Amino acid sequence: MITKIQKWGNSLALRIPKSIAKTIKIEEGSDVKIKVEKNKIVISRKKNQTYKLKELLSLVTNENLHNENGFNKSHNREKE
Repeated sequence: MITKIQKWGNSLALRIPKSIAKTIKIEEGSDVKIKVEKNKIVISRKKNQTYKLKELLSLVTNENLHNENGFNKSHNREKE
């Protein structure tokens, strides 16, 4: 398939045909990775990053640990 590179502000833009976007499951607003490999432009869909609770908790340190929040007292004139 042939397409044209067009000017978009101070950058260049490439229009991705609907059939290709549908095949790789991207849509307006999708994040993609773009890189150059052996003098070719490679565009790929950015995979959603998944997190495991154990991994996230391992990042908690005394330096980045927040103080506790109590929910026992009324704030901002809330009724008890």
